[in-house]
Amino acid sequence: MTGFRGKCALVTGAAGGIGAEVVRMLRAEGALVAVADREVAGLEAEAHLPGDLRDGSYADGLPGAALAALGGLDIVVNNAGVITRGRVTETTDDDWALSLGVNVEAPFRVSRAAIPLMAGAGGAIVNVASCWGLRPGPGHAVYCMTKAALASLTQCMGMDHAHQGIRINAVCPNEVNTPMLRTGFARRGFDPDTAVLELGKTVPLGRIAEPGDIADVILFLASDAARYMCGALVEVNGGKAVG
Repeated sequence: MTGFRGKCALVTGAAGGIGAEVVRMLRAEGALVAVADREVAGLEAEAHLPGDLRDGSYADGLPGAALAALGGLDIVVNNAGVITRGRVTETTDDDWALSLGVNVEAPFRVSRAAIPLMAGAGGAIVNVASCWGLRPGPGHAVYCMTKAALASLTQCMGMDHAHQGIRINAVCPNEVNTPMLRTGFARRGFDPDTAVLELGKTVPLGRIAEPGDIADVILFLASDAARYMCGALVEVNGGKAVG
């Protein structure tokens, strides 16, 4: 990947599996990176912006804070996300508020604040949606709904802000071998290593994605190599359908 030297990037959910890999890869390519998550102290980056994305004022202020810290803002990666499992009848008010707050409201607020700062100079916003938002599967009602909302928001923003030189696209992964996935398995009483291996057998390519598989596509969408992509929803699923 080329073209990131001197670029300034904001990455949310930077402490997670995909986010940490995006940060590492961007910095390896010469970008200056501001990291946002609840806890960012252990991350190597040019700017650390800890906070809770459910706090509207924090989310609203992130792009401006990144610009002030880095001296510019060329790339925004809305990577932060949560997975709430269960049918609607099994979903609590807290589940609803958490999922909507992190998966939908936060990228909306961050994008809304970032677009005026990026307008004219150009740039790229990459959202992390999900295959499950394009073709919902069972037992994840609110998760699927929120990722569908983010996919639709991406398409709308992609059309609405292309004339300002801002390309807005989304990557849509299926299962990814992240700490969040492994914690979910452990919480349900499964051995994470065994569960990941068994899940990999359901994927035509023979394994579930690693964070780097998704980060590579995020960097592509953020790069000039994707200069004619706008409002796209790029599935990265190893050939596995949802269901």
